[in-house]
Amino acid sequence: MDMSVWFLLGAALVFFMQCGFAMVESGFTRAKNAGNIIMKNTMDFCIGTVAFVLLGFSIMCAEDYAFGFIGIPNLDIFTSWASFDFSGFVFNLVFCATAATIVSGAMAERTNFIAYIAYSFLISLVVYPVEAGWVWNPQGWLFTNGYIDFAGSSAIHMVGGTMALIGAAILGPRIGKYGINADGKKVAKAIPGHSITLGALGVFILWFGWYGFNGAAAADATQLGWILLTTTLAPAIAANVTMLFTWIKDGRPDVSMTLNGALGGLVGITAPCANVDALGAIIIGAVAGLLIPISVEFIDKVLHVDDPVGAVAVHGVCGIWGTLAAGLFAIDGVGLFYGGGFAQLGVQLAGVGAILAWTAITITVVFFLIDKTIGLRAKAEDELQGLDISEHGLVSAYADFLAAPDTSVYYADAAVTPLLPDTVALAAPTATVDAETAIPVVRRAAEGGTEAGKSKFSKVEIITRPQMLEPLKLALENIGVTGMTVTNVVGHGLQQGRTGTYRGVAVDAPFVSKVKVETVVSLVPVSDVIATAKKVLYTGTIGDGKIFVTDVENVVKIRTGEEGYDALQDYVE
Repeated sequence: MDMSVWFLLGAALVFFMQCGFAMVESGFTRAKNAGNIIMKNTMDFCIGTVAFVLLGFSIMCAEDYAFGFIGIPNLDIFTSWASFDFSGFVFNLVFCATAATIVSGAMAERTNFIAYIAYSFLISLVVYPVEAGWVWNPQGWLFTNGYIDFAGSSAIHMVGGTMALIGAAILGPRIGKYGINADGKKVAKAIPGHSITLGALGVFILWFGWYGFNGAAAADATQLGWILLTTTLAPAIAANVTMLFTWIKDGRPDVSMTLNGALGGLVGITAPCANVDALGAIIIGAVAGLLIPISVEFIDKVLHVDDPVGAVAVHGVCGIWGTLAAGLFAIDGVGLFYGGGFAQLGVQLAGVGAILAWTAITITVVFFLIDKTIGLRAKAEDELQGLDISEHGLVSAYADFLAAPDTSVYYADAAVTPLLPDTVALAAPTATVDAETAIPVVRRAAEGGTEAGKSKFSKVEIITRPQMLEPLKLALENIGVTGMTVTNVVGHGLQQGRTGTYRGVAVDAPFVSKVKVETVVSLVPVSDVIATAKKVLYTGTIGDGKIFVTDVENVVKIRTGEEGYDALQDYVE
């Protein structure tokens, strides 16, 4: 095959990786945000294209370069079309889009959409092009010093991971992600993604696209075969190591972590793919496979940075490792372990440090300015109900399925109190109707339904929005209600559910997601339960819910045979 044709086919494979990122990010997050994530992964390429045309390409690939630091834009794409480097533009554009899309995964489920558009544009306009020019422009200072990053472990993945870490830290965790336990320590709560199948599909698409990512710039067929071999060995070994590590540590192999392990191996081999042999690729993959579970847990449990998809560990940590590994395992007397001494490793360290500094400073400024102007984080109410409906008017990304209500902020461990991020505040109710009359209470049995001499039992059913479950639960516990049953339900009142639009056409969702909380009380007055529920749930808008009260004839505890009042009591054994 003509290598110039392969060059463009490789670029097409890299473009297809956008699909892989979209599948991984949507699968590893909740269904209520799937449409929002697909929209972001679509638009970061489209918006990035505009930015790259306007300025990014001219900075990165400029013929006139200032002090090896930054290209002087000549805008040849507009002024010298006949002699313009069409292939080079397409090739560099798809790589630029990859750097931008990495960020969305770590900041998923709580980022304001317009803020995403703004920072994605700026990443492709200037943040990525400057440092990528250092690495790949023949006049860039890292290029002239012999820096090894064949396909972008540092220039793309480390940069994306760094931006993801800073963005997720500034943004704050998703509501319900962290809590305080009985010892006063901050603890992390797992918020599983809605489709491990989509996540796995995304990983396979990314692995497939990576053959173009690493191999597109191969000089000939021999080098291409070399690159594809190392690009296969490293992720395969990494996945095995991650699987075994989690199996030994947790007693079972972790599916999502193993998928991350494969991606970590791919990132790790990206910089040295054309410079290491099989043994080097195996070692690089093995180390990446260990780094993934260790760094994912460190970022989550120690740094308390909420990264739903593991983007910081996969791209940031393994990007650094892969870049430094080039200085350790590069063959032909270059790498430290192949007789080259510390010279190449020193160049790699300098490049990593410089790129990290540039990325951290510029993206912090970008996020700070966006946060202080248009706002980086979505409203708490929008986050709780899902960004699909609030940002895009999309009732569900799965139109033919009943939506599974999200109860991810519910803590099964009563000793853990959920934390609301400092950057998040629920909006105050703007109701015009008094709370005392806002929620109807329906008596479904006659008063005095119990026999004389027996304790009176009342069953209280509360139907409300899924996102209000945690506040309601805590409020009821505070008045002494400890036993309750929670059920995910769907239904509607006279308003016939919430409507949205799809492709410009109104969509009627006849059933909306609700939760039903049931409890039977005796000692706690029913009036207190009703008053507490009203206070927590009332906003004055359609959908606040209803409370139903029913008389209960008797209560039996199966384990002990106790009946009546005694059956309702909790004992610590």
